[in-house]
Amino acid sequence: MERSRIAVAGASGLIGKALVDSLRADGHEVVRLVRRAADGPGEVCWDPEGQYVDTAGLAGCDAVVNLAGAGIGDHRWTDAYKRRIRDSRVLGTAALAKAVAALDEPPRVFVSGSAMGFYGETGDRAVDEDAPAGDGFLPSLCVEWEEAAAPAREAGVRTVFVRTGLVVARGGGAWARLFPLFKAGLGGRLGDGRQYWSFIALHDEVAAIRFLLDTDGLEGPFNLTAPEPLTNREITAAMARVLRRPALFPVPAAALQVALGEMAGDVLGSQRVVPKRLLESGFTFAFPGIEDAIRAA
Repeated sequence: MERSRIAVAGASGLIGKALVDSLRADGHEVVRLVRRAADGPGEVCWDPEGQYVDTAGLAGCDAVVNLAGAGIGDHRWTDAYKRRIRDSRVLGTAALAKAVAALDEPPRVFVSGSAMGFYGETGDRAVDEDAPAGDGFLPSLCVEWEEAAAPAREAGVRTVFVRTGLVVARGGGAWARLFPLFKAGLGGRLGDGRQYWSFIALHDEVAAIRFLLDTDGLEGPFNLTAPEPLTNREITAAMARVLRRPALFPVPAAALQVALGEMAGDVLGSQRVVPKRLLESGFTFAFPGIEDAIRAA
């Protein structure tokens, strides 16, 4: 991509920060969406739940990337927190999509966050982007989340949904909790460990988003997961090998259900998600295997 002006919502999150750093390192101008008064031309004020975007700040942007949303695993899933998870994603996406559509010269691409939670429980069955949505809170959330981008798509903006898997990174997400446990010798499988975890290295997550930004003609949903999902038991063993620590402390399913409530169903659930469209489009993973992804983190 030639030097571009790119707006990023969720720029302070795990993926957003890494994406901003990558874009700026290559000379692109990044405009961060912030929930306060903008401090200069590098920021745009917005209020996701209030459906407000300072549209003037998006003028001249070649692309808009929406990665904003309250953390899925940050709190127990009370009814109030589930509303916050939903509103931060659905209302925020709708506000951005409407702002994009209202521009006299809209950006050429709108990349909007989604998640592999779209598919729900898949068991041992591998699913790609052709699979329908599953049942439950996360699948219904992902459907609403993606539908909220309709104004951008209807305005003729190439719209991409990134259905992200479990990001292997030291600074956030599931692995931010796993690394300290394993380094202390307290790691172990979750439940029976047979559930599939579809992971992706943070480096590949950012590279895939940039690939989707750069490649004209790509639109719709893309699974951002490594090519070979593994079971939690296999990932646990890989963590133990790479970190040279034992993995002797399995966490019983009943304990997870007590600790996490409804969210435990998604921790113990199996999602075998494969990146069919990404691979068919010519994307190459730098860290396709779990051990390489762990080392990279």
